[in-house]
This record gives sequence, structure tokens and C-alpha cells, in this order.
Amino acid sequence: MNYAATIYQQDFLLWLQQQVELLQQGRLAELDMNNLVEELESMGINQHHQLLNRLRVLLMHLLKWQFQPSHRAGSWKGTIVEQRERLWQLLKTSPSLKAQIAEKVTESYHGAIKRAAAETDLPNSTFPKVCPYTLEQILDEDFYPDDT
Repeated sequence: MNYAATIYQQDFLLWLQQQVELLQQGRLAELDMNNLVEELESMGINQHHQLLNRLRVLLMHLLKWQFQPSHRAGSWKGTIVEQRERLWQLLKTSPSLKAQIAEKVTESYHGAIKRAAAETDLPNSTFPKVCPYTLEQILDEDFYPDDT
């Protein structure tokens, strides 16, 4: 095992700083290429997971807002606002995710139903099988679904 790989396992931040320095100095042959590639791939995957998770939480709270209006709370609205803000930040820093957001809404909606049902004690069948909100509504800071 080489020195860089050992540092990678023992002190990630130190390894990262060393890789940055090597890149800045143009010393490409000394880079810990295997771990560097792995970390870069992981960063991309993390962006997709973050998009899915934020959409799932946002959709869950929109469903709760719509299907359990008697229990609406400021914390629900706060979560909706926060998730929208974080989604916009994510899309601003990684605009290529915009091309996949509609697919990610569909992908995250099933999990949103499960969580909404668990938190409201309503049966899964209470909620539409297909996401009832357009992408524009989901991201619109003024949109809150009406009661059913």
C-alpha cells in the first residue's frame, strides 16, 4: 500500500489537502488516483441522493399539508420552506440535476407516501398513487396544496 492510500485511510482531511496541493503544483503522477476517482464518483452520487432526499421530505410535507389539514403546524410549513430553499441551492450549484428532477420526483414520491402515512397514521391508499403536484408547484415557494 502506498503512502497516500495509507493517509487516505487514517486522516481523510490530510489526504484531501495533500491531493489539492499536488493538483495545484501540477504533480499529477503523485496523485492517489484510485481514491481520488472514488471520491469524485461519490460526490456525484451524493448530489443525486441529496436531490432525492430533499424531494422526498418536501413531498411528504406537502401530502401531510393536503391530507391532514387539521394537524397543520408551523413546523410543517417551516420544513416545506427549508426543503424548497435547499433544493434551489442544490440546483444552483449543480444545474445539471435540473435535467433529472422530474424523474427524481417520480422516484421519491413513493417514499414520500410511506413517510406521510407513517407520520399521519393515514393508510397509504389515502394518497394518490401518482404525484398530484407539478414540478412548478413543488418548487413554488407560494404553493401549498388545498384540502382534499
